[in-house]
Amino acid sequence: MTDCGQPPVVSAKVLNPFNIQDFAIDKQIRLDVHVEDELGARYDVEVQKESHEDFYERMLLYWAETYGSQILRGEGYNLLRPTRSIIITEFPVFPLLKRLHAVFELRARENPDVLFSDHCQIHILRLGDLLRNNLVGLDQFGLDLQRWMQLWAFGSTLEESKMSAMLQDCPPVLAAYEEFKQFSADPVMREKVMARERFLTDQYLDRANAFAKGRAERNVEVAQNMKRKGLDLALIAEMTSLSPPEIEQLD
Repeated sequence: MTDCGQPPVVSAKVLNPFNIQDFAIDKQIRLDVHVEDELGARYDVEVQKESHEDFYERMLLYWAETYGSQILRGEGYNLLRPTRSIIITEFPVFPLLKRLHAVFELRARENPDVLFSDHCQIHILRLGDLLRNNLVGLDQFGLDLQRWMQLWAFGSTLEESKMSAMLQDCPPVLAAYEEFKQFSADPVMREKVMARERFLTDQYLDRANAFAKGRAERNVEVAQNMKRKGLDLALIAEMTSLSPPEIEQLD
């Protein structure tokens, strides 16, 4: 919040606490964190590792679900409190934006100073863009957010003494790192996390292979139709990525 010029969160509670042991075992679990601050504002914290075609719609739906879940049917709208999504991405998003901390709100196109409501706010932290550019742009964050980004980027790879020294000027992030070290020191938990990572990698590869197979089958179908129409083999090859010998063998 301070990074975008708003008052800091003084205290907060997690609304959907999870057991880290169960998280590491359950490979299918979706890890999102719902938080409420001392003023009643809600936060939905997401980490998105992979790009999806419907990424933006999904993030908007997650915000809407968090916002709408505050009241039951028949309750007054006055019970609704501001809801903020904080989304950390490891893949490129919004390439036209220069800032790696993008904030989206409901504002008037005619005059952006006119805010429709302060209840909707979506933060995108582009961690992947920062890593791909060798940390160029880190200095555009405030100090606290710099340290969080460094922890997310290097917490599991940088030497412990160097990581601790880097975080000394931000006690909350240093405390989070100490918790992370205790978790990582447990060989049983470390193996569970590795198993989960292998599962997620296998899922990604399965989806990629299925997509590649579907595209190849589609190319064959297109090539067959073009061949039946008597089109030139070179043109068919250019349009479908099939080689002329492969096209000649098609029915």
